[in-house]
Amino acid sequence: MRVTIKEVAKEANVSLSTVSRVLHNSSKITDETKKRVNDAIKKLGYHPNYIASSLAGKPTKTIGIVLPNDSDELFKNTFFINAMRGISIYAQKRGYFLMYSFSKDDEEEVKFIEKYIRSGWVSGVVLLNSFENDKCIEYLEEHSFPFVIIGTPNRPKSINWVDNDNRQAMKDVVLSLVKKGKKSIAFIGGHKKMKVTKDRYLGYQEALEESGLKIKKNSNFFFDSFTEENGKKAMRNLLSTNDVDAVVTTDDLFSFGVLDVLKENKRLDIMVTGFNNTPRSTFISPTLTTVEINADELGEKAARLLIENLENKDLEKQGLLVSSSLIERESTKNEL
Repeated sequence: MRVTIKEVAKEANVSLSTVSRVLHNSSKITDETKKRVNDAIKKLGYHPNYIASSLAGKPTKTIGIVLPNDSDELFKNTFFINAMRGISIYAQKRGYFLMYSFSKDDEEEVKFIEKYIRSGWVSGVVLLNSFENDKCIEYLEEHSFPFVIIGTPNRPKSINWVDNDNRQAMKDVVLSLVKKGKKSIAFIGGHKKMKVTKDRYLGYQEALEESGLKIKKNSNFFFDSFTEENGKKAMRNLLSTNDVDAVVTTDDLFSFGVLDVLKENKRLDIMVTGFNNTPRSTFISPTLTTVEINADELGEKAARLLIENLENKDLEKQGLLVSSSLIERESTKNEL
């Protein structure tokens, strides 16, 4: 039979409300009482029923994660896998569970968040990207529901968020290509309204401007999804219309498609860089120069920020930057 909270209270010689406060890590309970209750929980093998708690209107220890893609495409992109791993490891350490939902667009994302809030299934939400005029952020703020973003929001001082300095990271990439003598550098990125795309594009623009270079016509491409096919499409276009000597992308998946087209056309004189340092980047030929963004750490810090906010609602909102680094490989060597 399942051990009940009443049995725990009896074993620890405390009230039901005291056990409940201990389970929710209340600061009002003394360390001595917490130890007595936790010892009773361990002795009896008690496991809290968080679903029942949500139905009773009490906070659960479950975090909702809204994944911005369908499941088939999502797991081709290791950024999401690594970020989820970081979230999972930290949440487990703190005794939290995770609930995932897959969405195809921002409207579906909002619907899932609405279900999370109305059902009481989760205590907080992690968003894995950020858009201009983000509908998910608007809905969560409107309902005063705890959340954190992996990405930089438009109002960074009033929201919990974790991100890289994407602007500087891309600027460093482009400047490294300029130092190698490259003067016609193309850009391939994600959705124009995604904050990560905007920041990386700004870094690209700044680097060219500082180097006295101009953005050539028809040398910038933006896609709604991060796929190899979109990388191929952009590169074929570039080869037919532009005299390009380097290509920077905001995701390794784009770069893999770019390199396939360059190999088909025997144009490995064109340098290529990516972002995310996916495992495959070390196995392809040529190996891919890319940016390590430490997605595991992004996920871990996002989970930490959210849980600390859940357990101490008086904490001020904050943003955290995670370091990134350029990893140079064969795709940016002067001779292959």
